[in-house]
Amino acid sequence: MLFIVFAMIAPTQAQTADEILSNYFENIGGLDNYKALKGLKMTAKVNQQGMEIPIEIIQLSDGRQMTSINFQGKEIKQGVFDGETLWSHNFITMKAEKSDAEATSNFKLNSNDFPDSFIDYKEKGYTVELIGKETIDGAEAFKIKLIKEPITVDGNQEEDVSFYFFDTENFVPIAMQSEVKSGPGKGMTQEVTFSDYQEVNGIYFPFSMTQGVKGQPGSPITMETIELNPSIEDTAFAFPEEETVGEEKK
Repeated sequence: MLFIVFAMIAPTQAQTADEILSNYFENIGGLDNYKALKGLKMTAKVNQQGMEIPIEIIQLSDGRQMTSINFQGKEIKQGVFDGETLWSHNFITMKAEKSDAEATSNFKLNSNDFPDSFIDYKEKGYTVELIGKETIDGAEAFKIKLIKEPITVDGNQEEDVSFYFFDTENFVPIAMQSEVKSGPGKGMTQEVTFSDYQEVNGIYFPFSMTQGVKGQPGSPITMETIELNPSIEDTAFAFPEEETVGEEKK
């Protein structure tokens, strides 16, 4: 009896989750328009302990992406991925350093998620489940669990699980939570909140975000401009081999 009941409930929940996602894509400008995006170039400012730091974020449909930070007149690139190599500038030495094989492999798994992990999620092998409702910053939200391809953590495979909170009125994400898998914050819940959705060429994007650890003050990010389908030179993503060679010669 219980098996039959659960078998009947599960398809209903899946359908409800799909309806939420369908409303979401319709409200932000249409799924076809969203899927047609070839890239995004976002200029923003991050408020870090009262200091506003300009950043530029580039994401392309082929998986290439990077974040450029303008700090004290210097350009510092973080999370640069050219399709094969993942690298960043070291904040102390300012040298470009490649990420290890594990981090690169995990990063590459997400390269097919532009511009949204929920697009064609079944074809990607992901699963989506409606958990219920929760209140986020005073707003009622649908809580949806997203399970993606397993990632590797310290040599072991682990589930890649995120929880998205969709506003029950407008069906847009207002928060995302996931467990920190490595580093000093391992085991904590990282949280990103989204607000101030604005239209850019017929598609809506959040222009205000806060990123940090759940239950603690985060770092506010304010979007200034979002450019659709930007033209970006391939060299912008390339690991600067010449810097390494120059240091070795010295």
